[in-house]
Amino acid sequence: MKTLLFGLFLTAVLFAFKADNPKKIIFFGDSITQAGVNPGGYITMLKEMFTKAGNTSELIGAGIGGNKVYDLFLRMEDDVLSKKPDVVVIYVGVNDVWHKASYGTGTDADKFTKFYVALIKKMQAQGIKLILTTPAAIGEKTDHSNQQDGDLNQYSKIIRDLAEEHKCGLVDLRKEFLAYNLANNPENKGQGILTTDRVHLNEAGNKMVAELMFRELMK
Repeated sequence: MKTLLFGLFLTAVLFAFKADNPKKIIFFGDSITQAGVNPGGYITMLKEMFTKAGNTSELIGAGIGGNKVYDLFLRMEDDVLSKKPDVVVIYVGVNDVWHKASYGTGTDADKFTKFYVALIKKMQAQGIKLILTTPAAIGEKTDHSNQQDGDLNQYSKIIRDLAEEHKCGLVDLRKEFLAYNLANNPENKGQGILTTDRVHLNEAGNKMVAELMFRELMK
C-alpha cells in the first residue's frame, strides 16, 4: 500500500513540479551520507527520482565518516558555503550519541544544540533553505532496550524543536524508523530490518530515507 501511495505521489510530482527550476542540493552529514552516493545509496536513489520527475537539480553528497555536529561546523565553509547551494539537508547526530558509549567522545546535548544553531544561522544568513533530519537508529530493537535509545530520542527532539523554531524543513527519520520496526520487526532484531549493523542503511533503509527526503524536497 505504501509503495502504491508513493507511486501516486511521484506521478503527481511529474505534473506539478517545474523541470525548469533546477537547484543545487547538498547532503551534509556523516558516514551514512558518505555511503549515500554509492550504488543503491539514498542520494543515488534520490537522483533517480529527480530524473523521473523531470528535474535536473544537482545533488551533492558531503558526508564524512565519524563526523559529529562540530565537524560539520568546522568544514561548513569549504564543503557547503563555497559551493553556494540552494538547499542543504543536514543529517547528523548518530555519532554525537553513539561515540559517547563507544569512544567517550560524543557531544553533550547543550553543545550539540549550540553547534547546530550555529550551522542553521550561518546557512540561513546565506539564503540557504534547510532541511533537518533526525538520527534514525542505533539498534533496531522495539522494546526500548537499545543502549542509546534515550539519548537518541533526546537529540531527535532537539532537532525537531530547532526545525520548528528556525522554520526549517524536517525529515523525522527517528519517528519513521521506530514505526517501521514496530510493524516489521516482530522478532525484536537489533539489525537487519532497515540497517546492516544497527546504524548504517541497508537497501530498505536507503529506500525509506530517499522517499521521505524526496517528499520534503518537493514541497
